[in-house]
Amino acid sequence: MRQRVLQVVLDPQARQRLMNIRLVKADLAQTVENYLISAASSGRINRPLTDDELKQLLLRIQQPKKEFRFERR
Repeated sequence: MRQRVLQVVLDPQARQRLMNIRLVKADLAQTVENYLISAASSGRINRPLTDDELKQLLLRIQQPKKEFRFERR
């Protein structure tokens, strides 16, 4: 059922990107899928998302990487 919903809310290129992400970061892919399914069921998504729109969504969902700086004295 999840795959069926994702077929409706993502165009083929975006779906392929999500599959590639699942291979590398399964937890991020799961988070994106949950967001897309809940958005589709609440009516916030009314057309298939493009690859560029999925990229923007991924940037918003991903946690900013922490940067560590060491200062030598």
